[in-house]
Amino acid sequence: MNKNIPYELIRSSRKTLAIQISADGSVTVRAPMRCRKADVEAFVREKSGWIVRTQEELGRRVREREEKKEQLPKWSREDYERHQRLAVQVLGQRTAYYAQKMGIIYGKITIRDQKTRWGSCSAKGNLNYNWRLILAPEEVLDYVVVHELAHRREMNHSDRFWSLVEEVLPDYKRRRSWLKKNGDMLMER
Repeated sequence: MNKNIPYELIRSSRKTLAIQISADGSVTVRAPMRCRKADVEAFVREKSGWIVRTQEELGRRVREREEKKEQLPKWSREDYERHQRLAVQVLGQRTAYYAQKMGIIYGKITIRDQKTRWGSCSAKGNLNYNWRLILAPEEVLDYVVVHELAHRREMNHSDRFWSLVEEVLPDYKRRRSWLKKNGDMLMER
């Protein structure tokens, strides 16, 4: 493909060339400090087919998401408030249940309105959850709860961390997959 592709060039101490395509379709090329501009241009030309296909796929996903978003029923402020109250109740109950099952102590629970995160666990043991979890299937909500509680033992995503999650939810990968696949739609709320 012989298309001129605009891109941002970022040089660093890395050893290889790499291309990143953002959600908006913009292209960033990461290159070693001493890499010649001609080599960068050749690399972008060589990868241009993949770049264009990826940009088209991203555009298709954005259009698809917008169509789905238009089909969602409109919510009133009371709808949001009702779901947030329900999230406080349900996430509190599920956290208490799994914490006891896992033998884990936690601090306070905060329900947040976040656009990019489902949950987090602070070093002090406080748990934060996105209220939109209440819109997910219960098994997915439980996965996020167990995930955050497992961070009380392992503040990372090591093999030991995933083993803790798997002890409680042997099918956690299926639940996590659902969230990765469908989570964007829940975030549209």
